Amino acid sequence: MDTPKKSWMDADLTLFQDSTRRLFEKEFAPDEARWRKQQHADREIWRKAGRMGLLCVSMPEAYGGGGGTFAHEAIVAAEQARAMVHGFSNNVHSAILAHYILNYGTEAQKQRWLPKMATGELVGAIAMSEPGAGSDLKSIRATATRDGDAYVVNGAKTFITNGLHADLICVVVKTDPAAGSRGISLIMLETRDLPGFRRGRLLEKLGQKSLDTAELFFDAVRAPACNLLGEEEGRGFAQLMQQLPRERLLIAVGAVATMRRAIDETVAYTRTRQVFGQPLIDLQNTRFKLAECETVATIAARFVDDCIARQLDGTLDLPTAAMAKWWTTQMNCQVIDECLQLHGGYGYMLEYPIARMYADARVGKIYGGSNEIMKEIIARGLVA
Repeated sequence: MDTPKKSWMDADLTLFQDSTRRLFEKEFAPDEARWRKQQHADREIWRKAGRMGLLCVSMPEAYGGGGGTFAHEAIVAAEQARAMVHGFSNNVHSAILAHYILNYGTEAQKQRWLPKMATGELVGAIAMSEPGAGSDLKSIRATATRDGDAYVVNGAKTFITNGLHADLICVVVKTDPAAGSRGISLIMLETRDLPGFRRGRLLEKLGQKSLDTAELFFDAVRAPACNLLGEEEGRGFAQLMQQLPRERLLIAVGAVATMRRAIDETVAYTRTRQVFGQPLIDLQNTRFKLAECETVATIAARFVDDCIARQLDGTLDLPTAAMAKWWTTQMNCQVIDECLQLHGGYGYMLEYPIARMYADARVGKIYGGSNEIMKEIIARGLVA
């Protein structure tokens, strides 16, 4: 079936989508198998993505970016998910961290970091989760203590996307541990040759095995006081909350694109697979299951399309973004499971994309705030 037309697309965005799809399919997807074996992409892939204009597409041109909008970010996120290129998280780098710097950074910080992020000279990460604190950011224990013209950062972070290659990390810390959420701040760290900073092991994950996910340790790491994001301590929690709808919507965008890829793969497989002397797709059960999956994918695409339009006009709220995130990631796992079942035993073989999608998609219900937290956000809006 034809993909539902997006309300926010125009001719220029369609051309951008076509070129982005070709780049991910031809320039990055062929390396995924090798990246999965080594558990990370090559560092050079970031510079390659920068040369191709895939990084910081919505950053102003004055800071080296593409001068686009969230629509461009959504297209890049969708095409990267569709191509199953998980070896580098452009979402974290370009669509999340870069926007923290753009929205809360000083002019000097923007000039210092954003152009290098756009070229891939700097790889960005954001360090929130800790061994004892995930979705509950108020429980973090990492600290940053002011000492003259510097902050001294201590603590440990885990599950950090882009953790192996990150040269620029936004670390979520407590500058006032007694103040609860009002004591949280964001400190930027440039990690090259930084005393006291070390990377732990690459974490072996169920899925997305080509994406470097690491532990990070900060032992009396000194950061210039001017690396505080927002120029005032204690604003970190509010900054995180303001940016989370964007992050969660991008997760939903990726989930919708993955659903579409799963259905396309399964339609193609069932056309060629012979069962009882006929193509598998000719069996009623197959057709009904595919019809169910197509219906879910179409509803998801329509909903996320509306959310993107709202993000573009500045009206996307936290509960709606939470709805998009939890429902699309839940449905993505459900659709992929149905599609895998139609592949039979071959669906369990990692040489088939559907098997990798099955493992890769599961984390969608966890990162960006677990789906249980998403439902709590929605519920609070109902009883407020």
